[in-house]
Amino acid sequence: MSDTRCVLRLKALCVRAVCAHFTLLDVSAVVELPTSLINDLLPHLNVRFLDELQPALNVRGISTYRGWLSVLRSIGASHRLFLIRTEAEAKQQVMEMLFPSVFYHSKNELITRHISNIDTKSLLLVMAKNLRHFSIRPTSQCLQGLTAEQWPLLAMLESSVRSVGVVHRLDLSAHQSRCALYVLHRLLDHGHTTKVVICEQALPMLAWVLQDRDSCFVSPSASMAPGPETKTFDVHDVDHVPPRKRQLLDSAPVMKDSNISTYPLSPKDLCQTFSRCAGPSLPDCPRGQIQSLQINQCGPATLSILIRRLPSWFSLQSLSLHSRWTFCDSDVLSLARPLKQLSESLSSSLTELSISVLPSADLVDTLLDACTNLTSLSVEIQLMAEGLHHPRSAELATISELPLEKLSVKAAQMQMDMVWLTSLLRRCPGLSWLQVCGIRLPQGSSHHRLLCTLSASNQSLRRLQLEDINLSGCLCDIIKLLSACALEELCLRDCRLVEKCSDKDEYVCQLVSALNKIPSLHSLSLAQNRLGSSVCVLVDLFSGPSQSSVRHLDLSSNFVQPADLLEFGHRLKAQRLCHRLTLDLRENPGDRDPETWNAALGALRPLCELVIEGWNSTNMMADHISNM
Repeated sequence: MSDTRCVLRLKALCVRAVCAHFTLLDVSAVVELPTSLINDLLPHLNVRFLDELQPALNVRGISTYRGWLSVLRSIGASHRLFLIRTEAEAKQQVMEMLFPSVFYHSKNELITRHISNIDTKSLLLVMAKNLRHFSIRPTSQCLQGLTAEQWPLLAMLESSVRSVGVVHRLDLSAHQSRCALYVLHRLLDHGHTTKVVICEQALPMLAWVLQDRDSCFVSPSASMAPGPETKTFDVHDVDHVPPRKRQLLDSAPVMKDSNISTYPLSPKDLCQTFSRCAGPSLPDCPRGQIQSLQINQCGPATLSILIRRLPSWFSLQSLSLHSRWTFCDSDVLSLARPLKQLSESLSSSLTELSISVLPSADLVDTLLDACTNLTSLSVEIQLMAEGLHHPRSAELATISELPLEKLSVKAAQMQMDMVWLTSLLRRCPGLSWLQVCGIRLPQGSSHHRLLCTLSASNQSLRRLQLEDINLSGCLCDIIKLLSACALEELCLRDCRLVEKCSDKDEYVCQLVSALNKIPSLHSLSLAQNRLGSSVCVLVDLFSGPSQSSVRHLDLSSNFVQPADLLEFGHRLKAQRLCHRLTLDLRENPGDRDPETWNAALGALRPLCELVIEGWNSTNMMADHISNM
């Protein structure tokens, strides 16, 4: 035994030495190592080395997935592991999390320790080529360095970034705002960015972005035809909107109604200012199309701008409006009219709509009748008054069938008329993704109607998420649903599955039997269902010839005791798993018996990627809720 320990200790020392002196090694020397040694090495490599090795390792058929997951753990992002399916997703998540911290010099201790001894500029270039979202912080001095001609990072971001966010207030009168405007212009118009994420505080930036962007507001055929005018964005035609950038026909304008020193604001003038090689013959800058717009903290001023632009915003494919408060009925009805105008145009491409918070479920029908081409709808509903209903506008005709493929309905723990929801589901026979969250029923009622409707009308479902709804006593309906759909992902989170069961093990056994008949299922979440010791029965998913293809299993917040997890580990080890399992064990009371808990984790690690966070049993309220 002592010899084995010495060998393992020597191996660990060698791995650390290789990682410490990786820059002195030839990449091919590492790539030619045995696969087992490379797999031991991956969790110790930093971002730059993983990126450098990945192409050659992939040629050998070796994935760097475990290496990227190790990076996520090292920067405190273990909670994201359960959402990550592939090597590419893991790498993408690392880049998205690390880049803003490194670029804006807001590195915490975990990140600093992970990227020590790496040249910051080379590291940013490595991360930038994999970055898809860039957040602009207008007050940051870092943007000035980004605009320097000798610093190629901005050109790299142009090629990689697809989404840009402005979530802070931008004072267009400030001299330093030119850097933020220039970066935004380069990403939107010279690069490949098609999505803008903005908040109510940054409304002047939204007005600046939309100004003169004719390709967004005019039909492609109309924009090419000679003719009189093309309507452009005029911020002065919106009531109660703060002063914005005026349309610029010549250089150095002065913004109206403000004591601002003049400086160039148009895209062309910005490029003229920041490009040293640009001369007076600099051609007009291209104008990119915004295909996706997300507005957080959406208010009346934003809606006023959108309502005027929407009827001719033909490039818009996705619109998300989110507010801290509930929208008024009049706001939603005012929004529905231009949406209907846009939907009726042959040039319209709007297929995705997300809005929260609506005051009534009836308004969902209003939006669906207005946007007849939607394939994705996400809504959050909060009743303003019990029993409140909104009559439909006569101009919005109801259609019998909807092309929806993705639907998310969240309710703020309120009672809803299930007739409305089941009626909507019957109108969506092509639905493949459904999320229902927070709906409450009157005392003594059950979700039998919902589950039966899904079984009969929505057999194309591939991803189903039912969260925070009471499914106790609905096992037969759940089994019927599972037999009707070829699900790939199933989430039954906080659904009180075994609340009324006298024999929890038997309940889980029947559920497992039904799940094993779904060969397409690869992700299963049973979080927050108080399964306790019954989690051991779930090992039967991976037993016998009809072994489940589930690769991601979420057992978080199920009050799994250390002894139960150890038994789970022993049973799982006895099975011959066809694949490595990602197992989420967060919020389970491992601190009640740390020695047994650690032994259980040790048995599981060779078989699973573990997602673990601590549990504090001194928190009596959490302990009480888990035992309920």
